[in-house]
Amino acid sequence: MLLPKGTTVAVADGEKFSLFRNTGDEANPALTAMPEPEIDSVNKGSGSGHQDSAANPDNNQAAEDGFAGGIANFLNRRVLDGEISDLVIIAAPRTLGELRKSYHKKLSDVLRGEISKDLTGHAVHDIEKAIAAA
Repeated sequence: MLLPKGTTVAVADGEKFSLFRNTGDEANPALTAMPEPEIDSVNKGSGSGHQDSAANPDNNQAAEDGFAGGIANFLNRRVLDGEISDLVIIAAPRTLGELRKSYHKKLSDVLRGEISKDLTGHAVHDIEKAIAAA
């Protein structure tokens, strides 16, 4: 996948979210980490306000889905404010599915690609390789 200069790359799973910007050129991307954004979870149902180590797996999944909804809201706001004009989303498969449910039409318009893969916590080089292979 070619990555225009200035493209924002969002990398997410159900618990972590990172943003990068392509500071290289289209054929030779160079991802630079952006400040870690604050994400407000979206309440996807009742009773999932907190979790502990003995939490019901359904509550954990609801928390992850709520986090994905918060990521979508964050990205939608950035696109609508004109801060993101080109976007690539790399997310764990389930998280990507949750994100897609909340894409604003304008976000869909600037979306250059999606990669269904969990690359949170991976080195920037691994993310760049996944983009090049897509």
